[in-house]
Amino acid sequence: MTLRLGYGTNGLTDLRLDDALGLLADLGYDGVGLTLDHMHLDPLAPDLAARTRHVARRLGTLGLGVTVETGARYVLDPRRKHGPSLLDPDPDARAARTALLVRAVDIAAELGAHAVHCFSGIAPAGDRAADATTAWHRLTDALTPVLDAATRAGVPLAVEPEPGHLLATLADFHHLRALLGDPAALGLTLDIGHCQCLEPASPAACVKDAAPWLRHVQIEDMRRGVHEHLPFGDGEIDFPPVLEALAATGYDGLTVVELPRHSHAGPELAGASIAFLRAADRTTRSEVTTPC
Repeated sequence: MTLRLGYGTNGLTDLRLDDALGLLADLGYDGVGLTLDHMHLDPLAPDLAARTRHVARRLGTLGLGVTVETGARYVLDPRRKHGPSLLDPDPDARAARTALLVRAVDIAAELGAHAVHCFSGIAPAGDRAADATTAWHRLTDALTPVLDAATRAGVPLAVEPEPGHLLATLADFHHLRALLGDPAALGLTLDIGHCQCLEPASPAACVKDAAPWLRHVQIEDMRRGVHEHLPFGDGEIDFPPVLEALAATGYDGLTVVELPRHSHAGPELAGASIAFLRAADRTTRSEVTTPC
């Protein structure tokens, strides 16, 4: 299968959204990972429906697919990064995050997105009640309305294992599946760099293991044991085997470059990233088709 590449708007925060989408289309990207944030389709600002329709038209004109991502740092609380989370001790705070995710599902349906991404969050420091059982109960309780909305909308929810979070590994994702009763709307966001960072298996092996649940893929370079998203070539990942594994799964969603701390060089890195990945993809297909 041909790799369908996207680039995350969280790595283009110095650009207006219309300009960012135009840039990605001009560079040859197939789609975009759209992080709902104050500078890019703010989910909490007035006239959301009209603004969403505008973005849908823009995506259609440019021929770009989309995944809706929900990792904005301060979209709910200007003082707490990613706060409140689905694990917040305050039920009203958890409900605010749930409501944001339900809204993201509605936006995704309007945009024709192939998935909505989210993550569990970190158990708040100093929360004495947050033993593992309590934390997992909070997570499943908070996600249930989101999964209901995803089921109604026909847009899968793709939960991302995130280093340092309650749900940090593929094993944790499968634990969540079991706790929720394996709902059809629940899928996986696999971040290739996170596999390199902390999974016991190689990134290519993680792709193969995760294949039945893949609904969204993020990609960047990374080093073992260090959660730092790096431009391609600055880390340790061998990418042709990863891309070969992705092709073998039959995954047809977007593979989105995830460089959220590099907006200062976003346009240049967007160009370099697609060139790197297309070259790695050609290498993969050449190795597969060339006889020994």
